Amino acid sequence: MDRETALLPAPKGRGVGFTVLTAVLAVAFTLFVVIPILALLLYVPPSTLIASFSDPVVTDAIRLSLTTSTVATLIVIAFGTPLAFLNTRTRYPGRDLVETLTDLPIVLPPAVAGLGLLLAFGRFGLVGQYLAPFGITIAFTTLAVVIAQTFVAAPFFLRQARTAFAEVDPAYEAAARSLGASPAYVFRRVTVPLAAGGLVSGAIMTLARALGEFGATIMFAGNIQGKTQTMPLAIYTALQSDITASVALAVILLAISFAVIASVRALGRRAARRR
Repeated sequence: MDRETALLPAPKGRGVGFTVLTAVLAVAFTLFVVIPILALLLYVPPSTLIASFSDPVVTDAIRLSLTTSTVATLIVIAFGTPLAFLNTRTRYPGRDLVETLTDLPIVLPPAVAGLGLLLAFGRFGLVGQYLAPFGITIAFTTLAVVIAQTFVAAPFFLRQARTAFAEVDPAYEAAARSLGASPAYVFRRVTVPLAAGGLVSGAIMTLARALGEFGATIMFAGNIQGKTQTMPLAIYTALQSDITASVALAVILLAISFAVIASVRALGRRAARRR
């Protein structure tokens, strides 16, 4: 087949068939995603949904989840930002291994993560055995919830932060240093503001992942109401006796997830316009 023949448009009937097939598959997959969400929203009327917020199980789970996930996100930002910047700007022996290990929780089954945390920080764990004589207990406490959420959610921030820092032109940093600015000043006043969109997106995704954590939390922190029972755990527990409370919590997480995706997309569009 010569070049002119290859560039000829496909027969009209064949093009229409492909378009129809693509549309059908797209609609089918969209419905596959939308129907379960719609089922949650239509299960109970809004009045019943609002009334369920008087249930202590619901309020305790919301309070605990928002508190622990916020703390976990702040910890990830504080420790993950320098690491992401270092891995973006510096080549050192073992950098690829460090990045692989910090990305591992993304693909690691949550139950495996929870078991690993228990064997590390449990009373007789690798680290926990040295804390127990001082009366320090981590497993099955609120602190364990924060640790579990931090462990599983950190890669979402690290990956986004590395991308954000990589998109910052080093020429701006070099120009600031040539004017006498210290490395810390350059990082704080030049690099971070230029990478702010990606960093905020990563923080939002980290918060959402921490809010939705289930497997590692139940393995390492347990399921104690008001102490370690986060929203996903409360949904699982309430499903066995009070499906209304379970749906109420599920709808809250659904709303948060939708807000997260909308925020990240908006930040992405804003960053694209700036570029």
